[in-house]
Amino acid sequence: MSIREDKAEIFLAAYDPAWSIMFAELDHEIRGALGQKVLLLEHVGSTSVPGLAAKPVVDVLLAVANSADESSFLPPLEAAGFALQFREPEWFEHRLLRAPRIQSNIHVFSLGCEEIDRMVLFRDWLRAHDEERLLYEQTKRDLALRSWNRVQDYADAKSEIVTAILSRAVQARGHR
Repeated sequence: MSIREDKAEIFLAAYDPAWSIMFAELDHEIRGALGQKVLLLEHVGSTSVPGLAAKPVVDVLLAVANSADESSFLPPLEAAGFALQFREPEWFEHRLLRAPRIQSNIHVFSLGCEEIDRMVLFRDWLRAHDEERLLYEQTKRDLALRSWNRVQDYADAKSEIVTAILSRAVQARGHR
């Protein structure tokens, strides 16, 4: 993303296999800092789907026992150079951190949170269904051409297609 005046420009890069290597480095750093406090660590978001264009920011899903209890996980991560960006207690006690060297978003939730299942299901569905991946990518490309005040506005605009794709994934999962 580059900021121009007060507008956010959305840049989508072609899929880069280096993103999985970056995730592996983040996995190593996070596990090194937290040890057994890591209850789940997954590469999620568009950079985790081979063939999908994405903003070149690696999304990481980290589940801990209680994401609201920052004292249980945040100090070791901060000591390793990770920085807390914001808290969203109203949204599943979500915390967002950034890594010191790799362009990333580390999403912290409590194990068992329904958002974890949603993020993993969406990733897995796109990995397994080329037509859904292509539909999602085209939607992202169309939205990236628009002018946005904030990157979050772009993310919010994707919610309709994400909901539709997730609905099909949930329906298919129920018929197995």
